[in-house]
Amino acid sequence: MPWACVPFVLASIAFCFVGCKPGKPESKDKDAVVPIPVEVLAIQRGPIETTLRTFATLEAEQEVKVFARTANRVTELLVEEGTTVEPEVVLVRLDDANQQVMVAKAENSLAKSRREFERLEALHRQNLISDQVFTDANFELRQLELALSEAQRELDHTVIRAPLRGVISRRLVKLGDLVANGQHLFDIVDFESIVARIYVPEKNLSSLATNQPARVTATALVGREFPGRVRRIAPVVDAKSGTVKVTLGFDEIGPLRPGMYVDVELILNQKTDAVLLSKRALILDGDQTYAFRLGENRKVQRLLIEPLASDRLHVEPASGFQEGDRVVVAGQTGLKDGALVRLPEDPEPGATNAPSGPQAAKL
Repeated sequence: MPWACVPFVLASIAFCFVGCKPGKPESKDKDAVVPIPVEVLAIQRGPIETTLRTFATLEAEQEVKVFARTANRVTELLVEEGTTVEPEVVLVRLDDANQQVMVAKAENSLAKSRREFERLEALHRQNLISDQVFTDANFELRQLELALSEAQRELDHTVIRAPLRGVISRRLVKLGDLVANGQHLFDIVDFESIVARIYVPEKNLSSLATNQPARVTATALVGREFPGRVRRIAPVVDAKSGTVKVTLGFDEIGPLRPGMYVDVELILNQKTDAVLLSKRALILDGDQTYAFRLGENRKVQRLLIEPLASDRLHVEPASGFQEGDRVVVAGQTGLKDGALVRLPEDPEPGATNAPSGPQAAKL
């Protein structure tokens, strides 16, 4: 072989080695779609409520302050804080010696005036006195009757009575105190009249009705729930806040007391057999809400949600879903309509049923 041909032959051999070097085969699955792992939950039917959550401070509609209507010293104190009283029950007696004297004087003056009036009346029938004299005597008798009534009223004011049925919530007087006219003595609360006043947005006005149920929970009474009902609905909307005042009452107040802070859940609407879509499936996109429903071949559909009702755990969609449908409740972030998904029970992508153990060792 001529020496001039040696470089050409060496180059050809090198090219053959490079071109024939074995390498990795090209993947046949380089365009395959990798399914997205998600969790799904089946839709069921059941009860659902549309509720309005708010708060209030309990107050008693029947709550009065008892004041003294005359001045004297306390001689009897018959009630204490926490005492339940009925209407007209005596709470306090004051010294009434002065009032007794005034009544006795008024009675004596009236008795004397009546005898004099009877004498003048007989003379007037015989035309022995003028009409003016008889009229003056009649007027004086009437004035003394009024004076006796006033003295008797002052005597009655020394006995202070309960104006309504309730519980003595505060006592501000002690035995032996010198009470002044108009002095504040007691507070009486009728616990049966406890109410919660809430303010409902005017958009919910059409959903309000008397006897509408509500659930009330007190911060101080953890774990307890008290049923309430709508007693009254204000006939006007407050122009500043755009709300309607609603008064809730209770059938059983239990340990509830005026002044307690409570959370109120007003039930606006109730359904017993609704399609229940878990709120875990909801995705917010701007001002719209969507959910992904699992379709055929493990592909999902993105559906718009228009809720008819909503509670803490579920919504009732207006359309697009029915009982038994499975919706994505985990892994839906970034999911798109028509995406391929994989459920927890599906095999891992690329997993094989290769043998293991001694048999695999023989291979």
